[in-house]
Amino acid sequence: MCLPEVTLGIIPGYGGTQRLPRLVGLGKAKELIFSGESINAEEAYRIGLIDKLVPSGKALDEAKVLAVKIATRGPVAVSKAKSAMNLGFNTTLNEGIKIEAQYFGELCVTEDKVEGVRAFMEKRKAEFKGI
Repeated sequence: MCLPEVTLGIIPGYGGTQRLPRLVGLGKAKELIFSGESINAEEAYRIGLIDKLVPSGKALDEAKVLAVKIATRGPVAVSKAKSAMNLGFNTTLNEGIKIEAQYFGELCVTEDKVEGVRAFMEKRKAEFKGI
């Protein structure tokens, strides 16, 4: 992985100077952007730039395993969790907590929530319907 733009006399575009510091911290982002040097997968993993290391050629297989797992979860809950994180990420912690609380309340009246709790109590897999 490399951000070589400074070696060309330009800077990373498409949000590179804004997203990278949020992922790896300002100091590490400055090092990577100012130097234009490459890092390997292990270093990218260590600094939090990537979430998982897999053997070469297995990334798609691993992504499919995760996708199947997520697909078995409550679809409304997954959607609300995604929205809460995306909306709350660029706000204050208190605003993010308010967003989360709102969505949590909305989920508490869904059929999926009832099914999820019932399945947990009955020690079985939930059968979510997305409602």
